[in-house]
Amino acid sequence: MDDAGDTGTDDRSQPAFDEVVELLHGRALALPEAYSEAAWVGVRWRVRGRTFAHVLDIIDSHPPSYSKAASTAGPAIVLMFRSTGDELEALRHAGAPYFPTPWRRDEVGLLIASDTDWTEITELVTESYRLLAPPTLGARL
Repeated sequence: MDDAGDTGTDDRSQPAFDEVVELLHGRALALPEAYSEAAWVGVRWRVRGRTFAHVLDIIDSHPPSYSKAASTAGPAIVLMFRSTGDELEALRHAGAPYFPTPWRRDEVGLLIASDTDWTEITELVTESYRLLAPPTLGARL
């Protein structure tokens, strides 16, 4: 998987988890006061204690809540992010690779694959950050 997400194929195979974390890490940490930490499962990116992106592996239906929400037993990598308004509604009802989560009304999940569009991921993660960051930080973008 290259940084642009264009592999030149229609393959929806899964990239390596560490590669996905590295790609997300560079994008998320470019945002003011953003930091990463280990989550109860996977890795999350936060601003002032609020999680704006979370990535994890689904393997053999674990963790079960994510497996059920994403409708996959895995292996799969999912990214969770926040959204609002018309975009939130569109993404929660778009179908694969997007899926709604039952635990937060403003959260959307995305199955990461080899052909994932990393320009779009950057936009989604940045918007999620804007929603959760204090207005003074969001205004710096």
